[in-house]
Amino acid sequence: MARGDTEPVIDYPLSAPAALDAPEEWTELRRTRPVARIRLPSGDEAALLTRYEDVRQVLADPRFRRHLDAPDAARVTANESGGVFSGALAGPMSAETHRQWRRMVGRWFTARRMTALRPELEAAAERLIDAMVDGGAPADLRRELGFPFPVRVICVMLGVPGEDREKFSYWSDTLLSLTRYPQAEIDAAQAEFRAYMSRHIAGVRENPGDDLISALISAAAEADGAMPDEALLSTAQGLLVAGHETTANMIGKMVGMLLADRRHWEALLADRSLVRTAVEEALRMDANAGFGIPRYITEDVRVGQEVIPRGTTVVCSLSAANRDESAFAGADGMDLGRAPNTHLAFGAGAHACLGQALARTELQVVLEVLLRRLPGLELAVPAGELRRVDGLVVGGLRTLPVRW
Repeated sequence: MARGDTEPVIDYPLSAPAALDAPEEWTELRRTRPVARIRLPSGDEAALLTRYEDVRQVLADPRFRRHLDAPDAARVTANESGGVFSGALAGPMSAETHRQWRRMVGRWFTARRMTALRPELEAAAERLIDAMVDGGAPADLRRELGFPFPVRVICVMLGVPGEDREKFSYWSDTLLSLTRYPQAEIDAAQAEFRAYMSRHIAGVRENPGDDLISALISAAAEADGAMPDEALLSTAQGLLVAGHETTANMIGKMVGMLLADRRHWEALLADRSLVRTAVEEALRMDANAGFGIPRYITEDVRVGQEVIPRGTTVVCSLSAANRDESAFAGADGMDLGRAPNTHLAFGAGAHACLGQALARTELQVVLEVLLRRLPGLELAVPAGELRRVDGLVVGGLRTLPVRW
């Protein structure tokens, strides 16, 4: 990255004083260094964006490529052989196939389908909470509810057996690894995932069911086309990565935020109509979202007051952008009724998260069921003792001890 050689380089990802707190550097970076030099875990340099308008601009600009597979793109990790940002796992997909894929997948995640899915989600949350209560307090809400809930949903949507959900949780971790797993283990796990899903896709082609993979194959056939296996593997991978790990971690962080200041929990108990906007505010307030979204620039582009040269890898910090006072009044405070709330937790532009309707529905259902079943829920440890998950692209809490 050929920018300002005298500018200090920041080691990235940034640390924070506590698991639910924002890194102290964000405010100063937005004010004085909105395009900052950072050093990634690989040792390569990139540019970090922390302002709301800058992040939104880059995410919507097709000149910033999603995949870090250019020869001079920064490597996220030193042993990176592909990974979640390179595109290698997703396989080749033409622009037309990608557009077709997004249209078809988008039709699956409609508001109508999410409404129809709610009773099944509520029943799953009820069963997990029953088991947690039977086990007695204190309990780790992350282990008992946060992680098993979304992976059950993913297994249903992909049409895979529910008893394989432990495999899916492990594969999700490896696909999102920054420094947690050695490369040999990552490669082996990713090969297992692709082999498993390839067998499943072959089976679905022979015997379609009521699942997303079957729907994509059918929709492509109705349009006189065929959905390539690589596109279906990419769909399964995207749903696993975005639909399990991020939602699982967000459940814990959302509940942790609401219980850290019990006035928030009491406000929701008093007015359940705030659940929808509370979920959006928790998404905006998430200071522990993880690595961010990297992009590779193919030509010189002006971002804010600075021209970023071609060949630069840019990391968009969605969490820092969501705390930008120029975009959100009282940005560092939690406003459960904030509306509108144009946060960037799901990205922006052509590659915004396709599964955001599912994630929102899952978070709303979990919060509604917890409020109804466990109104006395509280943290079993001080909020300052909560610890972050390290070594993954996404952020989360190691545990969320609660009692009721």
